[in-house]
Amino acid sequence: MRSIWKGSIAFGLVNVPIKVYAATETHDVSLHQVHDEDKGRIRYKRVCEFGHEVEYADIQRAYDDGDKTVVLTADDFKKLPEEQSHEIEVLEFVPVEQVDPMMFEKSYYLEPDSRSPKAYVLLRETLAKTDRLAIVQFTLRQKTRLGVLRVNDDVILLQGLLWGDEVRAADFASLDTSVKVSANELKMSSSLVDSMSTDFDPDRYTDSYQQELQQLIDAKLEAGDDVDTSETFGEQSDDDEGEGGDVIDLMAALRASVDKNRSTRSSSRSSSSRSSSSRSSTSRSDDGDGAEQAPAKRTPAKRTPAKKTPAKKTSTAEKTPAAKKATTAKKPAAKKKAS
Repeated sequence: MRSIWKGSIAFGLVNVPIKVYAATETHDVSLHQVHDEDKGRIRYKRVCEFGHEVEYADIQRAYDDGDKTVVLTADDFKKLPEEQSHEIEVLEFVPVEQVDPMMFEKSYYLEPDSRSPKAYVLLRETLAKTDRLAIVQFTLRQKTRLGVLRVNDDVILLQGLLWGDEVRAADFASLDTSVKVSANELKMSSSLVDSMSTDFDPDRYTDSYQQELQQLIDAKLEAGDDVDTSETFGEQSDDDEGEGGDVIDLMAALRASVDKNRSTRSSSRSSSSRSSSSRSSTSRSDDGDGAEQAPAKRTPAKRTPAKKTPAKKTSTAEKTPAAKKATTAKKPAAKKKAS
């Protein structure tokens, strides 16, 4: 197998160098088109709608909204930070059963690409032990993609995911009709399932169409029913085979990652609490004594309790930004009513 590209998995502060390989391939017989009269192979030219043949180097991509067209050059795409990224960033870890198989796309094998595969093995064993999927973001063919990391036969597998808005909702009016299934029908159907139940073995199933197609081609070759034509295939160059870097101190990187996440959450909570306390104190000093009594007279539009102790006001740090904004917006109205 040839690697598609080389990069790394960003697992906290731990860097896991890897090579990426396509995990699947098609078994379909490769066919092309020929001219029926002289058996010449059909080639396609790039022609614009004005009738000019265009060289590939002169082709740009564009977006058309129906009224206007925006042309995007190669330089425009280079400005996108994700375009050239070869880093697979771990965003979070989720239970395996929470990812619907409907969202799965193409799969890729990840091979360790450093002198020491310890970081790779650590991530693999962690995924297997915790029974979790790592939700990741990566770039492939100039597109930012969503994916998961999971373990398959002692190899970390990168599996692409559809974005949430790419999965259609099943809305069929025919399913709105109430249909009654009798107990006997369900029992008989379950019995049929039991009689056909077994362990899954993909090797038991074959693509008969492709097999018969290949047999037809072989028969024509043996009968001399063929044409001597030259075949050209483009060769894809290998990626740079340089060795990836080692993880110098794995435990230190892991410990630093955990500490960083904890300190970030703690700092965020403390900052929000101080900001909330400051806003509460400022509001009380600006409104005066009358503003302290005003909450009891507010209209039912106020969603928070009419009376609060100072201790409860400091808990504003846990409110959503929308709730904070609503509370702040009602203060002037209360002051005006108090005056």
